[in-house]
Amino acid sequence: MFSDAFAGIAASISAAMGGPYHPAVVRTVTDEVTDDGGSIVTPGEVTTRDCLCQVDAATEAMRSDASFTIGDVRLLVLNLDALSTDARVEVTAGPGAGLYSLQTVFRDPMGAYWECRGRPA
Repeated sequence: MFSDAFAGIAASISAAMGGPYHPAVVRTVTDEVTDDGGSIVTPGEVTTRDCLCQVDAATEAMRSDASFTIGDVRLLVLNLDALSTDARVEVTAGPGAGLYSLQTVFRDPMGAYWECRGRPA
């Protein structure tokens, strides 16, 4: 698929040049299961997925959103099939390393990466 090829090329160039994509982990917590009385039968589980992420300045469109706050950044995430605002992204190396909650998540038109507005968590 063309989107996978583009993501692979971006990852290869990034590895050879030392950036802009750096190792990251996406963490998602599944919902717990409760019984009729509200007691937890099965707790939620944390799932992790490795990916690559570029941390960049927020775009003008991101800044114009009513929920934008100073410190929000643009995250470009490679090598994931699915991503939602329920996840947190931990960039483990490079500029902008840290943990981010996702405020918005959009797939690029070509399907090679996810563009997110991240907020330091």
